[in-house]
Amino acid sequence: MTKPLSGQRYVSLTTFRKDGTPVATPVWLVGYEDKIAVWTGAGTGKVKRLRRNKAVTLAPCTFRGRVLGEAVAGRARLLTSEENARVRALIRRKYRLQGWLVTRRAERRPESTVSYAITLTDAATGD
Repeated sequence: MTKPLSGQRYVSLTTFRKDGTPVATPVWLVGYEDKIAVWTGAGTGKVKRLRRNKAVTLAPCTFRGRVLGEAVAGRARLLTSEENARVRALIRRKYRLQGWLVTRRAERRPESTVSYAITLTDAATGD
């Protein structure tokens, strides 16, 4: 399941509030090792929610977040600053000019962004 999702342009990343309320956000993604990686601003709500709860769901979606397929469950792991730099490079390769423009600012302030590797759970992968 990782491979089909990593080929998508956008996925709806759902994180969970303290009370369990799901919050979905469309994000870019790249294949990273045998996982999916997402890259975002360090101060975003999804990062705050992921500090408390590493459980997520991913579903293919449009730019505006309209879900196009079934969601799969996963667990997110915060990547190191070196891994974050590799994810930015993968974003630039996959999203070309748009990716380069968006990640360019992060090159000057690398602490302003973070990346998460998402491992799909056994239920999602059928393992």
